[in-house]
Amino acid sequence: MATTRTAHTVWEGNLVEGNGTVSFDSSGIGSQAVSWPSRAEQANGKTSPEELIAAAHSSCFSMALSHGLTGAGTPPTRLETKADVTFQPGTGITGIHLTVRGEVPGLDADGFAAAAEDAKKNCPVSQALAGTTITLTVESV
Repeated sequence: MATTRTAHTVWEGNLVEGNGTVSFDSSGIGSQAVSWPSRAEQANGKTSPEELIAAAHSSCFSMALSHGLTGAGTPPTRLETKADVTFQPGTGITGIHLTVRGEVPGLDADGFAAAAEDAKKNCPVSQALAGTTITLTVESV
């Protein structure tokens, strides 16, 4: 069964001086302020589209990797994934770098790296972002 998740943003003013609020409607976890300076300069307590993409990508990748490892008979004890989304004003998103560290009993570093590459390729968020260069660093514990 398909699911749909919803968020919305209210923006006031022009790009450079304006600001907005992004609200997480489906989960009800609240709203976050967003502005051009928080996107192109320093966060200063506000979020950005790139941070939201990073959150989506790191969680989706972790779920895909956990699923793949479990299906292969080596369920993870712990996965920690960081997504760095790079934004260049005037150009756009120039890349995403995933870094994953995992504790997977019974699986060697090469097996973990192969599973992580598969998750990077096949997680739904990676597929949605296929027009962007996505790189990966893997560290097994």
